[in-house]
Amino acid sequence: MKTGVIIGTVVATRKDDRLVGKKLMLIQPVDMNNNPIGQPIVGVDTVGAGNGELVLFCTGTAARKACDAPDAPIDGAVVGIIDQIDIASNLEWGKRGE
Repeated sequence: MKTGVIIGTVVATRKDDRLVGKKLMLIQPVDMNNNPIGQPIVGVDTVGAGNGELVLFCTGTAARKACDAPDAPIDGAVVGIIDQIDIASNLEWGKRGE
């Protein structure tokens, strides 16, 4: 899973039949400090996220499974709305607690 911010919605009146009825959101991936990284992606919303919300999203096969649509042309899915992130201040990245 990855973190991102919902920056908009996508409306497509003509689309693959397997996408009919699915809410499409524009997700901007973000780093640990909520700075944008990479290009925005379109994802199917499975949790009712709204503009400006910090979310968890997945891509690829995991996205299709999250949408319960294994054969649909889905490459991204919003799977959670983040309430809070707590990062332990005494840990170094890449090292396990000893």
